[in-house]
Parts: sequence; structure tokens; C-alpha cells
Amino acid sequence: MSARNRELMALIPASLLLTAGFAAIFIQRSSVLTDVSLTYGAIFLGLCFAGHLVIRFTLPHADPYLFPLCAVLACFGLVVVYRIDEDLARDQAQWFVIGLILFAVTIIALRDFRVLERYRYTIALAGLALLLLPRVPVIGQQVNGAYLGVKLGPVSFQPAEFGKIAIVIFLAAYLRDMRQVMIQSSRRFLGLTIPRLKHFGPLLVVWGAAMLMLVFIRDLGSSLMYFGAFLALVYVATNRFSFVVAGLALFAAGAWFFANTVSHVQDRIEIWLDPFPRYDEAGYQIANAMFSMADGGLFGKGLGVALLDLPDGSPLLPAPETDMIYAVVVNDLGLVGACGLIAVYLLIAERGFKTAMIATDSFSKLLASGLTAVMALQVFVIVGGVTRVIPLTGVTLPFVSYGGSSILANFVLLALLLLISDRARRPKGARATRGLA
Repeated sequence: MSARNRELMALIPASLLLTAGFAAIFIQRSSVLTDVSLTYGAIFLGLCFAGHLVIRFTLPHADPYLFPLCAVLACFGLVVVYRIDEDLARDQAQWFVIGLILFAVTIIALRDFRVLERYRYTIALAGLALLLLPRVPVIGQQVNGAYLGVKLGPVSFQPAEFGKIAIVIFLAAYLRDMRQVMIQSSRRFLGLTIPRLKHFGPLLVVWGAAMLMLVFIRDLGSSLMYFGAFLALVYVATNRFSFVVAGLALFAAGAWFFANTVSHVQDRIEIWLDPFPRYDEAGYQIANAMFSMADGGLFGKGLGVALLDLPDGSPLLPAPETDMIYAVVVNDLGLVGACGLIAVYLLIAERGFKTAMIATDSFSKLLASGLTAVMALQVFVIVGGVTRVIPLTGVTLPFVSYGGSSILANFVLLALLLLISDRARRPKGARATRGLA
């Protein structure tokens, strides 16, 4: 069976999963099973089939599993968001359609994605501007103490979702040129490879940007995500683990300093360490998430059964459709369902890193590694925050959490990965012919 046929066949289980999820919710709410769930499943399959056709005719050699795996996450998100709020689910479905359109446009417009390398500094400036945009007066929005959103009239979005892609593109292009210099000019000291200070500059600049984000926009999750992706790219580019150790030491030192000097960072750390003394204040969010996940047990309460609101109408889980959607999943589907969800993300990471391994040029390797790392780190940041592995932050769970910015940005990220995989998996003769064209 060809790669594209495998991709098409893999979309069917995703549609069946969406159909089964809606059927379970309808049965729980009204004890009646209608054909509406079948209609939703057919529409979802039709939309995914349209995306598959774009891949089939433009990227015939692309990885056959990345798109179906992301479709599984999307159907998972649509079902869970519908279980939380029907109106939000309709909005999410609209963003899913727009995301597919943007996905197709990205593939068609960037057939030769290496053109991005020429505009690295322009893309970097655009990425930094997007990250700082939420602090602009009037349009910036503060959510749970962090400056994450931008509101322009009736439209609101989170620019950091697109900023992460821009920063990864710049770092991939920069490290492609500088990796040999960083390696060859390094010195050995106590068994560690240490680059010269002038080549250590980019690490300090990105470290400073991460610390700026930690203080200026108060977004611990994004600073950890961006800096972690940078360290992953440095390791891929240089194969020097000592660079990663130095970067982690810098981040730990900066985080320790700001955790002891900046009030809102101190609050996040204190709530993370022990949320119960401040349950009536900011600690109730993470405390209730823990209660909710414990209530789910091994197999969960069932879709639509778990409690989301208290008897007085107040929410048990604040922002269950975004920050706390993982806790809703664990409550409804238990540890088994949560492990299944995480397994899908692990498979996406495996396919992304495999694409990086088989890529034929340095920029493609670094770009695929960076895009995969930033998605994997985003999952770690939100799941780790809800489960108290790290302090809770406001990033979204890719393709699952409610939010148009997240859906659109992750579809662009997926399109770039497929573009890289198509070039990497293309037979040598076809690759040469395409290059001449």
C-alpha cells in the first residue's frame, strides 16, 4: 500500500473516534442515540479528505502518519470542547476549517520552504514583535496574571502561538551557518566543550529573551518552551551536550533569581509547591485540577459525566476548555484515556524527529527538530503544569485546547513538517528533477 493510501486509511479511525465520542455524549445527556453523531463524523472525514487531497497532489512523498495523528488530536479536542460548551465547540469547528485552509495555503505557497532561510532576520524580528505585542497598551490583554492575548476590536488572539514558529525558523537558519564555527572554535575545560565568548553570545541573547518573557509578559511556560527548543536545536546542530548543560544552568540561575525577586513569579512558585494554603485565592485552580484527576481514576467517569460546575453554578475547574482541558480528559476518560492522548503526541514527536534524521540538508534537519521540539515541550509544559510537575502556565494543548490561534499556528507547523518530510523522503532522481524545476 502506498504512503498516501495509508494516510487515507488512517483518517477513517479518527472519524470513527469522533463519531463514537459524540454518540457517548448524546447518550449521556438524553439517553437517545441519533444519527447526528454519524453526520458529524462524515463531515469531519470529508474535511480531512480535502486536506489529504492537498497532500496527495502536492507532497506525494510526505510522511503518511503525521496528518492522521493530528486529525486524531483534533477530533479529540472537538469532542471534549463540545462536552464542555456547545457554543465553543462550534467556534472550534470553524477554526478547524480555517486551519485546514491555512494548512493548504502554506503547503502551496512554500513548496520550497528553504526560501525562509533568506529572510531569517525579518522573521526573527516579526517573532519578537509578536511575543511583545500583548504588552502594548490598549490592545494587550492580561489573562491569569500573564500577558498573552491581543484584542483588536471583536478579534482576539495569542500571538505567541505564531511567534514560536518564527523563532524556530530563525534559530534553524542561524545555527546552520554558525554550528561549525561554534564547534571548531571551542575549547576543552575539565572534560567540557566550551565555545568562545563571542560565539556564546547567541545563547546569552536567547537566555536574556527567555528571562525577559518571564518578567515582562509574565509567561513562565512560553519562556521555558522557547529556551528548551533553542537548547534542543543547539544540541542537534553541534552534538555538544556541554552546551545544553550550560544553557540549563543559565536558565536555572535566571529562574532562581527572578523567583526570589519578582512577586508574581514568587506567587507561581509558592502555589506550585503547595496550593492548599491559598485554596481560596489562586491555589484553587491547581488544587481542583488534582481533585478532578483523582476522581477520574483508572478508566474515568465517562464522557460528559464528570463534574465541571459546583452546585452554586461556579466552575469547579477554571478555564476547562483551555488551561485545564487535560484535567477534564483525565476525569472523563481516566488514566487510560490520558495515556492514550499522550501516546498520540509521542508518536507525532517520533515522526517529527525521524523526519529530521532523514533530512538531506542542515536547515531541514534543524527546522524539523525545532518544530517537533517546540510542540513536544508545549505538551510537557501544559500537562506538567496541571499535574504539578512544573508551575502551571497558560499555554494550550496543541490541537485539543480551545483557541483559534493555537489551531491555526499548529496547522502551519504541521504543514512545514510535511514539506520537510516530502523533500527528505523524495527519491534522489525526483529530488534532482524538482530542484531543476
